[in-house]
Amino acid sequence: MAWALLGIAGILEIAFAFCMKWSEGFTRLTPALFTIATGLSSVFLLSISLRTLPVGTGYAVWTGIGAAGTAILGMVVLGDSAAPTRVLCIVLILAGVVGLKFVSGN
Repeated sequence: MAWALLGIAGILEIAFAFCMKWSEGFTRLTPALFTIATGLSSVFLLSISLRTLPVGTGYAVWTGIGAAGTAILGMVVLGDSAAPTRVLCIVLILAGVVGLKFVSGN
């Protein structure tokens, strides 16, 4: 259950980043409200998952999902650079996230 909550928290972290972009510096009300809601929800679910997962593993996975997911969606949706070295770095982040899941005792 903790891993599922952590995955949802990571997805909400991606939504948080996109809502923050679309809020244009908190100048647009609806995206700004979504930014606050997704950010708080993400941290809340992270905190619940950390009840059973080691803090280092949980935080690293949460951050990795958020960073890699945001970068991938940025390339797909916003036209961010998809240079091979950038993609390689994202793959390495995802490999670290998967690796932490496999070596975790939970």
